[in-house]
Amino acid sequence: MSIIAHLDMDAFFAAIEERENPQFAGLGIVVGADPKSGYGRGVVSTSNYQARIYGIHSAQPISTAWRLAQSAMQKGEPKTVFLPVNMAFYEKVSDKIMGIIRKFVPVVEQTSIDEAYLDLSFCLPNSSDTDVSDSMHMYQESFGKAKELIYKIKTEIKEKEHLTCSIGIGPNKLIAKMVSAKFKPDGLSVIKPDEVDEFLGPLPIGDIPGIGPKSEEFFHKKKIFKVSDLKKISKEQLVSWKGKWGEDIYFKVRGQDDSPVTIDREIKSISEQETFETDTLSATILLDKLYKLAERVIDRMPTEGIKSYKTVTIVVRFSDFTSKNRTHTLSIKACDFDTLKMESFKLFLPFLDRRENPKLQLIRLIGVGIENFEEEIEDKSEKKKERIIEQTKLFNT
Repeated sequence: MSIIAHLDMDAFFAAIEERENPQFAGLGIVVGADPKSGYGRGVVSTSNYQARIYGIHSAQPISTAWRLAQSAMQKGEPKTVFLPVNMAFYEKVSDKIMGIIRKFVPVVEQTSIDEAYLDLSFCLPNSSDTDVSDSMHMYQESFGKAKELIYKIKTEIKEKEHLTCSIGIGPNKLIAKMVSAKFKPDGLSVIKPDEVDEFLGPLPIGDIPGIGPKSEEFFHKKKIFKVSDLKKISKEQLVSWKGKWGEDIYFKVRGQDDSPVTIDREIKSISEQETFETDTLSATILLDKLYKLAERVIDRMPTEGIKSYKTVTIVVRFSDFTSKNRTHTLSIKACDFDTLKMESFKLFLPFLDRRENPKLQLIRLIGVGIENFEEEIEDKSEKKKERIIEQTKLFNT
């Protein structure tokens, strides 16, 4: 039995900018690339909730965001302020927030700059001397204690950092994350084990993590619109439709997830990418950018605790917004820039001619990444145990 919370800061980058710039209160705020009066490249990183009313959202082309902002202003809505990403400052704020969380919770898995899973299972009583029915009753009751603790965390974040967050509490990571997403902004909601089916049933299937627009369209063609509809499909049928992933869907629509909250979250990849000001097929420009991206990836390895890599990846996005990814796994581990430079060059070269670019389209974006890591040598299991013991003691004092 577990009690898990998922914490998600509300419009994190934009909220920080609004906090630091009170003159922007009530305005739309978009953090991302320079819109250049509607001709900018790149995308929206974050928008505040006022900007979202206009249809502006993260990962949207910045030029589209600019047009939506202008259209809203012409209708009498507040104007929108476009700001650059100040990642170094956002990371400092994130560190402070995670510090607040860890004062209250022994095991915290930070999954991004503004998200974390919290293992609240220590709120459960010792049920070794109780029967199954009493144990389940105490399990349900413990969600109330967990909510009280989370309220303290939310309150301290708001008082000390003047920022809001949305937190979902559930019996596992899947439900906790879905609850935090459902009740934004500034939400705090609990779904107990006996409430999972009622919570999931009426949700659109697109709310299930991993079901994207293409899968949604696939299921809609089969008259499957809600989670309750999808739950009626057998595991065998889902596997025949979607392969191994179909089995994952079968368990997700039933709210089942046994993945643990881990302190040392494994880093699966490091990547860097860049969108160009002007689409190009110039080998001189593209290779120079490619090598600089590779250098940035290598520079990040020590800070991420990565000792070596075996897999090199590149991504290429053309002017029509279609993308291609290419990957190569080395026979031996590497850790140096020269190897990454050469391997990324070999993967990218066919995109300069008709081998990978049959229409000779101009290129809008390229990216370089590494995977398949060897991490710095350390006994992480022992380190994790020590940290849990230490933080649990602090919590109980």
